[in-house]
Amino acid sequence: QVQLVESGGGLVQAGGSLRLSCAASGSIFSIDSMGWKRQVPGKQRELVAAITSGGTTNYADSVKGRFTISRDNAKNTVYLQMNSLKPEDTAVYYCHAYGLGPRGDFGSWGQGTQVTVSS
Repeated sequence: QVQLVESGGGLVQAGGSLRLSCAASGSIFSIDSMGWKRQVPGKQRELVAAITSGGTTNYADSVKGRFTISRDNAKNTVYLQMNSLKPEDTAVYYCHAYGLGPRGDFGSWGQGTQVTVSS
C-alpha cells in the first residue's frame, strides 16, 4: 500500500507563488516517476509536470518557465514550485507516483490540494 499526501495549496494573488509538496509512504522499493496533475470541474484532468527517476522533467506548455518540479529521493517527496501564478492555474492539484513495490508495479494518487489564484 502506497499513500500520497499533498500539501501547500492555498489562495494567492495573480503573480504570486506557491510550493506544493507530496510525500509518498508505504512499501516502496523504487519510484520511477512522480508528478502533478490538475483538474477544474467539468474539465479533463491534465498533466502539469512530472519527473522521472533519472531526473527527466516534463511540463505542460501552459506552465513552462513558471513551474519547477523537483524531488527528494531520500524522503520520497516531490515538490512543485509555482511562480507567476495566473487565474487559469486555479484547480485541484493531484500528486501521482509510479514505481515498484513488494507486489510489483504500482500507481498511486493523492487526495488533491486546492490552488486558487485571484485576479
